Amino acid sequence: MSFLARPAALSPRPRALAHWLLFIAALVFAIVVVGGITRLTESGLSITEWKPVRGIIPPLNQAEWLAEFENYKRIPQYSAFNIHMTLEGFKEIYFWEYLHRLLARAIGAALAMVMVVAWWKRAIPAGYGRRMIGIFALGGLQGVIGWWMVYSGLSVRTEVSHIRLAVHLMAALLIFSALIWTVLDLRRLARTPDARPARASRLGVAALLILAVQIMLGAFVAGLRAGYAFASWPKMGEEWFPAGGWNPTLGLANLYDNPIVVQFLHRWWAWVAAIAALAVARAAKRKGAVAPVHAVATIIVLQILLGIATLITGVDLVVAVAHQGVAVLLLASLLWATHSLDGRRYHNTSLK
Repeated sequence: MSFLARPAALSPRPRALAHWLLFIAALVFAIVVVGGITRLTESGLSITEWKPVRGIIPPLNQAEWLAEFENYKRIPQYSAFNIHMTLEGFKEIYFWEYLHRLLARAIGAALAMVMVVAWWKRAIPAGYGRRMIGIFALGGLQGVIGWWMVYSGLSVRTEVSHIRLAVHLMAALLIFSALIWTVLDLRRLARTPDARPARASRLGVAALLILAVQIMLGAFVAGLRAGYAFASWPKMGEEWFPAGGWNPTLGLANLYDNPIVVQFLHRWWAWVAAIAALAVARAAKRKGAVAPVHAVATIIVLQILLGIATLITGVDLVVAVAHQGVAVLLLASLLWATHSLDGRRYHNTSLK
């Protein structure tokens, strides 16, 4: 069959490859959103074993469900919070963790398939093969990090470590960022055959790092349940910073272990991240960019409103998950704007 034949010479297809990688980036976006639901519904510890292959098949009968439930009953979270949970209640939290892990497997399988097919068809442009292998390796590492995170809540703790949760989220967003940046490079290459991969400007790198800190603080907020500490805005209760909020015995650990301090930092570092992102958008506008500039500005406003709404609704599940999802969209739009800063003139890098 001709469609299975391997071309005799290199036959780069940057646009088609970009489309496939954008699809995989969308799957990463989906898994981050599902991960947020998993955390907020306390579902992350419902599966207590790591079965990379056999875990694809969920419990199929009553005996298998009871066995999974018995495994869950052995961990501290059950004894501390869910001693009265029914099997039906367990199935509800199991669903979200199972979906989270299933998406992870789908991402790995999709990326492997795209790499193999593109390699066989000689469709990978020169210089991009190693980058794709690197992204795939990051995906494998992310699986290990995910189990390392879950393991922290299986013996002594009643929840996963918020530090490991943050590492898990940041690793996912590193993969997402690498995919988006590669998509933008490939789309530029499709338009201009001699185009080289874009280099991020110092301004763009600084803004991305500032946003990374804000997202990391958001992970700390989720892991420590710090969003429940004060359901008011802009003040925390009646004060800008509550009296006694800083614990002297923790020292600098207040910055990541104290829920009150973490919520305070997440509230106000958001403005630093917004200003940095808008600075990149302004620079991109000077280069002639239109779409990424509008995307950054619009998503910043939406994200701030969702952050405030998350607080004043007492961390409503839908609002909080939307807040996390839009953070990923903000990252994508900032990458887009940063990418457009490379080169003397802006070329349309629409993701359509």
